[in-house]
Amino acid sequence: MTVFRSEYPRPHFDRSHTWLSLNGTWDFAGDPAGTTTARQLADTDRTWPDHITVPFAWETEASGVGAHWLEHGWYHRTITVPAQWHGQRVVLHFGAVHHRAEVWVDGTAVGAHEGGYTPFEFDITEALGGRATASLLVRVWAPVDKREIVHGKQRSIPRDDYDDCAFTPTSGIWQPVWLEARPATHLTQVALAPDDTLDGITVAVAVAGPSATGSRLTVTTPGEPPVTAVVEDAEGTVTLRLPVREPRLWHPDDPYLYEVGVTLESADGTDRVGSSTGLRRIEADGTRLLLNGEPLYVRGVLDQGYWPRTGMTAPDDEAFVTDLALARDAGFNLVRKHLKLEDPRFLHHADRVGMLVWAEPASTGRFSAEAAARFEAQIEPMVHRDGNHPSVVIWGLYNEEWGLDWDVPGDPDKQDAVRRAYDRLTSLDRTRPVVDNSGWAHVTTDLVDWHVYDETPAGWSVKVRALLADGAKSFPVGLGPGRVVEKLVMADGGPVPEVPNLNSEFGGGKTSVERGWNMRWQTLELRRHDSLSGYVWTELYDVEHEMAGVHAFDRGRKDDGGNPPHTINAATVLLPDVEPFAPGHDLTAGPDRTVDFTVRVSHHGAAVIDAAVVPVWGPSLGDLDTELAQRAAADAVALHTTRVEPFRLSEPIAVTGRVPDGATAARLHLLVVSGGEVAGRSCVDVRLA
Repeated sequence: MTVFRSEYPRPHFDRSHTWLSLNGTWDFAGDPAGTTTARQLADTDRTWPDHITVPFAWETEASGVGAHWLEHGWYHRTITVPAQWHGQRVVLHFGAVHHRAEVWVDGTAVGAHEGGYTPFEFDITEALGGRATASLLVRVWAPVDKREIVHGKQRSIPRDDYDDCAFTPTSGIWQPVWLEARPATHLTQVALAPDDTLDGITVAVAVAGPSATGSRLTVTTPGEPPVTAVVEDAEGTVTLRLPVREPRLWHPDDPYLYEVGVTLESADGTDRVGSSTGLRRIEADGTRLLLNGEPLYVRGVLDQGYWPRTGMTAPDDEAFVTDLALARDAGFNLVRKHLKLEDPRFLHHADRVGMLVWAEPASTGRFSAEAAARFEAQIEPMVHRDGNHPSVVIWGLYNEEWGLDWDVPGDPDKQDAVRRAYDRLTSLDRTRPVVDNSGWAHVTTDLVDWHVYDETPAGWSVKVRALLADGAKSFPVGLGPGRVVEKLVMADGGPVPEVPNLNSEFGGGKTSVERGWNMRWQTLELRRHDSLSGYVWTELYDVEHEMAGVHAFDRGRKDDGGNPPHTINAATVLLPDVEPFAPGHDLTAGPDRTVDFTVRVSHHGAAVIDAAVVPVWGPSLGDLDTELAQRAAADAVALHTTRVEPFRLSEPIAVTGRVPDGATAARLHLLVVSGGEVAGRSCVDVRLA
C-alpha cells in the first residue's frame, strides 16, 4: 500500500521508534442519510463502494472521492500489529478528524471524539484481544451547518456572516492516522519551557499507568548531564530542571534547538519520548515586544493553511518548508496561522528555520453557550500539543468577534466568553502574550491589535495616525457595500492600555500590481509610527476565490508591479514623505522635470547605523539592477550621513532629482547606504505633469 505523508506526525512527542503509519488507501462509503450502523458494516467480506486516500478530506481531489456537502461517511481498513509489539499497549492516534468520529475495532466500540482540529487517541489493546490483525471502522459526522461548531474558514450551509471569505469544507480524516506501542505505565505529556534565566529547561512530565508510583524518570539533552527523579504521585506531574551550562539562545537568525529525551522505567517496561525546544523569552515591556530582552518588530503575514488539491491538508511535508521559505524570502519574520490549528509538522519546521508563529484555534460562526464551550475545548489541547515550540510567540483566541455575533461591546455574556477563554489560556501558559479577540473589541488582552483596510492613501494614513498617535478609541470598518460601522478598540469604550500595539490585518488592491503598490505604501506608512510593534499583511498566497496573496494558490509568484516584498518588509526601509496617487504614479514632477521631497529611515536592526540616502533613476515600475546598486553604494562614501537609532524614525532627509530626458515616467530608487553596503531601499514612481 502506498503511504502518503509518511513522516512521523508528532515531533513534539516523538515515539517514532515504535509506530506504524495508517495513511494510505482505505475503504469508504458515503452515508447521505446518516442511517447506516456499524453492525451493518461488520461483515468483513462486504464490498465497499469506494476508496479514499487518508489523510485527505473527502471533498478534495487528492482523496479520490471529491464528495461535497456529504454529512456522514464511513472509513474501513485492516490493521496488522507488528509482532515485536507483543506485551505492549497498542494505541490508535488521529491527528484531526472533522467533526465527530466514532471508532470500532473488530466490532468493539473503542471511543468517540468531537472537535475537528484537535488530536485524540484510543487504547485498542483490549479490543484487539491478542489478535495481530483486526478490522478498523470509523464513522464521521461533518454537519453542513457549521455555525455552532468550530470550523474556522470552512464554508457552511446555512452560511456564516463571513462566508464570503470562507473556503471549501474539510470533512473526515484530514490529518495522519497511526498506531503506537507503549508500556502499560507510560508518559502522557512532556512539556518544555525555557527557564526565566535562559540557562535551563523546565521539563514537566506526566505519567499514567498501574506502576506509575515508584517509576523512574531520566531526562537528557546532548552535552549535559542527565537529570533523574522518582515518580511519587501517580496522579501528578513531575517537574525537573535541565541545566544548560553554555546556553545558546533560539532566535530567528540562529534557531538553535535543544533535543530533549525522556525515559520512564517502571515494572511495566521502558517508555521513551523525544521532543525539542529553544531557549528564548518573548514578553511585553510596556508598549514594546521583546525577544530575549531585545526589541522585536513583527513583520508578519497571514497564512491560512490551504493547498489546491488537498484542502487543509498539506500535500507533503515539504509543502510546509516551501511556505515558510516563501514567507522568509518576502521579508516576513512571522506567520499568523489563521483560524486553524495547523499540523504539528508545520511548527516543527518553523522551529528549525527560525520563523515566528502566531497560533490560534478555529472559530465558530454563531454565539451560544454550546458554541462557546466547543471553542474553549480547543484551548488546552492547543497548549499541550504546541507549547514546546519556540517558534510560537503569540497565542490568539477569537478573531473579529467571529462566533460572538459581532457584538462583544453590547453583550456581557459575550464579554464573559472572551474573558473566560483568555483566563483559561493564561492559566495554562503565561510565557507568551495572548490576544483575546483579534482586530476588534478587546476585553482583556496582552496585545492590542486592530484590522484596518483602506485602499486610499489619505484615508489609510488618517486611520493609522488616529489609532497610533491620537489615542482613538474606535475606527471605521466596512462590513459590506455601503455598510460602515465604528468598531471599538476596547469593548468597554475605554482608553487603549499601555501594551504592545499591532496592526494584525491589512492590505488592498484588486489586481496583483495594485496589491504590490498597496503593500509598499501602506507598510511604509505603518513604519512612521515608532509606537507600533508590528503588522500582519493579508496574505501569503491566494486561497480559492480569495485573490489577496503575494503568491498564487499554487505558490507561483505574482506580478507585484516592481515592488519586491523583501525590500518592503526589510529591517531597514526608507519612507518617502509623499502621498501617492496610484500604481506607477507616486509623485508628479515639476514643470522643469524636477522632484523635491524628504525621506525618513526606519531601522529595526540591533545597532545604530550612519546612513546616506542615494537616489538612482530607473525605468517606471522596474526593479533596481544589482550592479548599479553596488556602484551607487560605493560612490556614497562622500555623501552626508544621518545617524539612525534602532526603532526610532530618523529626521527628514532631503532628496532632489530630475526625471531623465526623453522619459514621461520613471522610478526613483532610494537606497539607504551604510558602511558601503545597501542596508535598505524604497522607491518613488514619478510622472510628468
